[in-house]
Amino acid sequence: ATAVVRLIQQGQVDPARVGMLALGTESSTDNAVGAVIVRGLVDVALERLGLPPLARAIEVPEYKHACLAGVYALKGALRWLLADGAGKQAIVVCGDLATYERGSSGEQTQGAGAVAMLVEANPQLLALDLRTAGSSSAYRITDFRKPTRRWFVPDYPATAPGSQPHDYPVFNGKYSTTCYLDATLQALRDLHTKHQSEPAAFLEQMGAILLHRPYQHMPLSGMASLWVQALALSPSAAPRLAELAALAGVDPADIAAEALAQPAIGPETADAEPYPALQKAVKALRQTPDYAQMVQGKLKLGSRQAAEFGNLYTASLPAWLAAALEEAAGHDAERAGERWLLIGYGSGDAAEAIVATVQPGWRAAAQRIDLAGALAGAVALSAEQYAALHAGEWPADLAEPALPIRIERTGEQNRRSFADVGIDYFAVAP
Repeated sequence: ATAVVRLIQQGQVDPARVGMLALGTESSTDNAVGAVIVRGLVDVALERLGLPPLARAIEVPEYKHACLAGVYALKGALRWLLADGAGKQAIVVCGDLATYERGSSGEQTQGAGAVAMLVEANPQLLALDLRTAGSSSAYRITDFRKPTRRWFVPDYPATAPGSQPHDYPVFNGKYSTTCYLDATLQALRDLHTKHQSEPAAFLEQMGAILLHRPYQHMPLSGMASLWVQALALSPSAAPRLAELAALAGVDPADIAAEALAQPAIGPETADAEPYPALQKAVKALRQTPDYAQMVQGKLKLGSRQAAEFGNLYTASLPAWLAAALEEAAGHDAERAGERWLLIGYGSGDAAEAIVATVQPGWRAAAQRIDLAGALAGAVALSAEQYAALHAGEWPADLAEPALPIRIERTGEQNRRSFADVGIDYFAVAP
């Protein structure tokens, strides 16, 4: 809700023009309603700022599919604008409880934050092309899940230390990485088919490439795999592929075959490498100039700032995009007309690849993002403070932040005449 209010203020958005408020999350705290809670908080905050509330005639859908929910919400808002939302604007907000159990392999990837995006027919920052977007989905069973039934397993609710209510995922790290790479490879292959251009040349033409980033190294691995796949799918790049294959000690025909394959990936094969030749080529790629240019170079924009966020789940890709736009605005280079490739991913799994074109006048809009303002007041926690907070205890030596919106209390009544058990009540700062 705070992200939405900041967007309305900084973007000088007229709340009366907003016809959709879409929430992308995998961490909804209610199984019946979601985005409408956000709109309620936004309305109170707008009133206290002396601004009009959001219109009553507004759609409030919630989208869920792991970390891809925000991209799906964005696509849904765009389709709404093209249909019955003509003349209106939409706001898409992404946010999650991106926490892991202490001591788990996912703990170091935790993140916290939310991103709100304004979607309109005449965009100021980026124009997205859904006609050529690439899609991929496959059921991965035990990749990364938050099954409701785990709460009915004896002793599960008590497995985490402390009193903090937890929604930790059930996940399998190495298998999840395999699923991520496979889904992005398949989605980009679908995009290449729609663009009908040589994949290698297409990627070279991108001014920037941004992927979902669960941790710092994952986009590098993903982009390296995508580049090797592109070389294998591009006839004119055959000499470059042969050179890379020789360096990797594999047959280029094997790489080419894997670039077109749809390998069977499941829990029973979790320890197997579905793309053995391609991944050997990826390792060899790190020794070549292409790695600096086509992997590190394409992913560079906004990358350093994005490393500060951790894994924001649904907000991960949008946050990196915000960082990239703001960093670009601080440089002299003019990027209007430049095409950027955005690749979202959600465990389970699904992926989307969308081309975005930087718009004329983008710099003025990008300068209003103000990531520094959003991160102002951040506190570096000690190990002891972090452990206490993770367990749901407030450290005595840590000052409470002045949050604009906070959970004041959680309902406990369950009477026949009135029930609010488990419902959060929020307080909005005056």
